[in-house]
Amino acid sequence: MPEANESLIRTVRLAIYGAIEATGSAPAAAGLARAHGLDVAAVEDAYRALADGHVIVLQPDTVEVRWAPPFSVVPTVFRARAGRSSWYAPCAWDAFGIPAALDSDAWLEAACAWSGEPIPCGVEHGRAYGDGVVHLLVPAAHFWDDIAYT
Repeated sequence: MPEANESLIRTVRLAIYGAIEATGSAPAAAGLARAHGLDVAAVEDAYRALADGHVIVLQPDTVEVRWAPPFSVVPTVFRARAGRSSWYAPCAWDAFGIPAALDSDAWLEAACAWSGEPIPCGVEHGRAYGDGVVHLLVPAAHFWDDIAYT
């Protein structure tokens, strides 16, 4: 990554995560470019660079953010609630990452993939609670081989 792009990529990454934390949605590249006085094509390139670096996941064949782990901007079966706000997570593992990213306690909505039964869990006083088990079908070293499946 060229030195000149690092500042732009950092600005774009922080803007994406800031918007998701504040609203649950990621900004469109054009909107982010306008808000920061940046070139749209350069911001789109920054989105692609972040995706190539496994920082965010884009919707197929677009520069629209699908996930910015631990957050998902598309609804999933995993949701973290903290105060009056809530955020979706791509998976159970990332659901626990949301309270860590926010430095906040959170109640997590999760359900057993086999039975559909709710699994009460969350983070309180910085410690995870609940009796659920996260089953990873793919070794961590291969998560990004097909991150949507993982």
